[in-house]
Amino acid sequence: MAILKIARMGHPLLLQKAEEVPDPTAPEIQQLVADMIETMNDAHGRGLAANQVHVAKRVVVFHPPADRQAAGAGGDPQAGDAGDEEPEEPPILALINPTLEVLDDDLVPGWEGCLSVPEMRGVVPRFSRVRYSGTTPDGKPFEREVSGYHARVVQHEFDHLDGILYPMRMEDLGLLVFESEFHHYLGSDDDGSGIEEDDDDLDESADDGTDE
Repeated sequence: MAILKIARMGHPLLLQKAEEVPDPTAPEIQQLVADMIETMNDAHGRGLAANQVHVAKRVVVFHPPADRQAAGAGGDPQAGDAGDEEPEEPPILALINPTLEVLDDDLVPGWEGCLSVPEMRGVVPRFSRVRYSGTTPDGKPFEREVSGYHARVVQHEFDHLDGILYPMRMEDLGLLVFESEFHHYLGSDDDGSGIEEDDDDLDESADDGTDE
């Protein structure tokens, strides 16, 4: 395994649509996935897309948020309703040639960050409920229906594969802020009503003590 260099905003590859992978089980894809996971963990990231590490292939890896409401992939949408015990964080998920289907047109604004846009955060509207699917590195199909923060993570990572960075989704660039100034918005209504308060970054983990 190896730690790969992460492309930053301004690199042309980040605006390029990634190519389909003919064989998700190919040895070079297995190696790419392993290297991406190591790179993501080294950067304390939530997720990473292949074109962020200079490989224009439709491959993503991410930490699926613990989601009691998510259904599909054998999950029970009612699981975890009883008691206050926090669910365990699921293992890292790698998907090749992923696809996304919007299940609810409602857009919810929320804070996002990105390893390719370091030291910044912005408020991005995302669909509240989606279904995503793809192929795992061992060639098995995967499908899951999710909502809330999990849906946000998936949309953020999949956007990378189409050459879209989160600032391109923003409706108000006045809410694009440096990490060092983000504390001004915590627990404040100055940034507008209805913004999701889950301030964990997506590609990039937060360091303000509120990480999941």
